Amino acid sequence: MRVIAGSAKSMPLKTIPGLETRPTTDRVKETLFNMLQPYLCECRFLDIFAGSGGIGIEALSRGAQFCVFIEKNRKAAAVIEDNLKFTRLAGRGEVWCKDVFQAVASLENEEPFDCIFMDPPYEAGLYTSVLERIAENGLLKAEGYLIAEGSSQIALTIPKGMKILREKVYKTTTLTFLCAEEENV
Repeated sequence: MRVIAGSAKSMPLKTIPGLETRPTTDRVKETLFNMLQPYLCECRFLDIFAGSGGIGIEALSRGAQFCVFIEKNRKAAAVIEDNLKFTRLAGRGEVWCKDVFQAVASLENEEPFDCIFMDPPYEAGLYTSVLERIAENGLLKAEGYLIAEGSSQIALTIPKGMKILREKVYKTTTLTFLCAEEENV
């Protein structure tokens, strides 16, 4: 796994051995960031279920101002710290090694994020509940974007207050781009 573009271009990233994390493929990552590039400059980025930190580090490398990485697995969180140091992006990232629901609750009073990426374990059934908490806690800016990576075999339920902008379907993976639903005045 490597950084595709930006200040840390081509730098290899560590991952934890085994099947505890599932890194986003380079093909999916490249498509994702080609779509996000116009919105990354100086943005606040949140990487939920961060694994080795590849998505958040890619965002920082391409111009995001700051990224919070949420990863419950201690070994994976340590790998994110190592990857941030190696890519010289540690000063712009913060790793939270805690449960996603605790982390989302802790972020409630912080400045909302311009871009949120989440890639929970496909079979864990966490998509809807995490999306609901993000919406309830106001973590996404009104003009921000949330991208949920998931299995193409599992339907995503969108909570009240969010709407789908676009979906990009691959063989086994789907990227769903969401935003805050505008209220009718």
